[in-house]
Amino acid sequence: MAQQFAIGVDYGTNSVRALVVDLADGAEIATEVYDYCHGDAGVLVDAADPNLARQSPADYIEGFHAAVAGAVAKATQAAGFDPKHVVGIGVDTTGSTPIPVNAAGTPLALLDEFQDELAAQAWLWKDHTAYSEAQEITAKARDGGYPYLAKCGGAYSSEWYWSKIAHCLRTAPRVAQAAASWVELADYVPAYITGNQHPAKLARSICASGHKAMYHDAWGGLPSAEFLESVEPGLSRFRYDAKAVPSNKPAGRLCESVARQVGLPAGIPVAVGAFDAHMGAVGSGCGVGTLVKIMGTSTCDCMVAPLAQPLPDVPGLCGIVPESIVPGMYGLEAGQSAVGDNFNWFVKHLAPAEFGAGAEAHAALTAAAAKLRPGESGLLALDWNNGNRCVLTDPLLTGLLIGQTLYTTAPEIYRALIEATAFGALKIISRLEEYGVGVSEVIVCGGIAEKNPLVMQIYADVTNRPMKISRSGQTCALGAAIFGAVVGGAYPTVEAAQAKMTGVKSTIYSPISTQAATYAKLYALYQMLHDAFGTTDFHGSLSQVMKDLIAIRHDARRGAR
Repeated sequence: MAQQFAIGVDYGTNSVRALVVDLADGAEIATEVYDYCHGDAGVLVDAADPNLARQSPADYIEGFHAAVAGAVAKATQAAGFDPKHVVGIGVDTTGSTPIPVNAAGTPLALLDEFQDELAAQAWLWKDHTAYSEAQEITAKARDGGYPYLAKCGGAYSSEWYWSKIAHCLRTAPRVAQAAASWVELADYVPAYITGNQHPAKLARSICASGHKAMYHDAWGGLPSAEFLESVEPGLSRFRYDAKAVPSNKPAGRLCESVARQVGLPAGIPVAVGAFDAHMGAVGSGCGVGTLVKIMGTSTCDCMVAPLAQPLPDVPGLCGIVPESIVPGMYGLEAGQSAVGDNFNWFVKHLAPAEFGAGAEAHAALTAAAAKLRPGESGLLALDWNNGNRCVLTDPLLTGLLIGQTLYTTAPEIYRALIEATAFGALKIISRLEEYGVGVSEVIVCGGIAEKNPLVMQIYADVTNRPMKISRSGQTCALGAAIFGAVVGGAYPTVEAAQAKMTGVKSTIYSPISTQAATYAKLYALYQMLHDAFGTTDFHGSLSQVMKDLIAIRHDARRGAR
């Protein structure tokens, strides 16, 4: 029997990656990466508005052609590979990254009249320009007694679908008027490569619709026209009637024109798209009780739970959506708006020249920070440099560093930033368990997990849980390939494909009890800062925090002698 293969295409913040996978065991045959060529590392920005982050849809199209063609060309050098044996294609993307399109499904940014209009581009996941609209959506849903917030953590986000469209209606009416619909990137790419771009006919992903557009069967799909009109007149025009479906369903088949450009036969089944983190969870082997952390510029935390099991609404999550990760399971999503971005910010703007720049600086700072004991710096930070996604859902929160003295060093600050993101991760785990969702193990994937043992050890110590690393260094693309395998008929279920194609590495980062004990003290202080600066119901005092940090610092340094 000939080998069978699937292709996973992973659209990240700065690039798109294509991965060719052997379906027998998940072996990665070939990969190709295409870096977006528009904007700053693929992101279109506006110096007058730091909340703005857009992307050119042209990068998505060229990225698919270049990455898939490159991966297929490399795979042809491997024994046993034949493009005719590719049974399916899966696609994952960032999100919520909605794109305004015309009646034919063409992105407005690809039209001459809108090519230089920022509002006509794709609104990248980390665009926070719609923070005011998000607050209004949250308030109107709560005050009006609508149920729409129940499955998205109790608050709507500026990163999400309806906030961004409402903001476009208010600030760029020419674009809003020209748009026949808005299409999530996760839905656009499968539609484009199958030739099914018509907004009323393309497949809409339950992952994107459920987590970002308040779609749920409990209230008949999307929010009502009445509610959307109360947010902004004209907003209801962008409702869609299609039933949102999971990624084990086909979006169509690879069309002839795209197939020719990438070196594949036409007609290959293409799975309905989903968000990168959700497919990364699948590629990491997620199952009941397993929290998967996809760590990169931000993090996304994913879990699954059986549909037959009663599941409470958990405040502060990004969503509880049936079948958004694994068919037949609830998909739970949480995350942090900035993790790697926090480290990059420090290196880019504040690290002393003696540490170098870019990757060199990260390596030097990490090596120096690894020599420090927990608590030794006397520092504590909040990880909100790009707002708080979970559990506070507030993009207007900002970062904080407390405890610095005239002797504070760059490696100490760098380590404090790492620790802050770990405290934020523990806050999410605590919220899940507070509502009865047990976390028995943590699997981490992404570049940070692969490259930085210090970060992994700190996370193990702070959460007091072992950190396992996904076997694949390309879990999002692997998860997409798994769905390609399922729609291509190679496996009957996602779980069957996971059993053959996923796993974890032998290296496990276990918590060190003495370090975990120190971090428990620091986490108690983090929680005080979290509630004092992030909520309105804090009634304690912060007067002792600095002195407590000094006491912890004293104990840590005394223990080092």
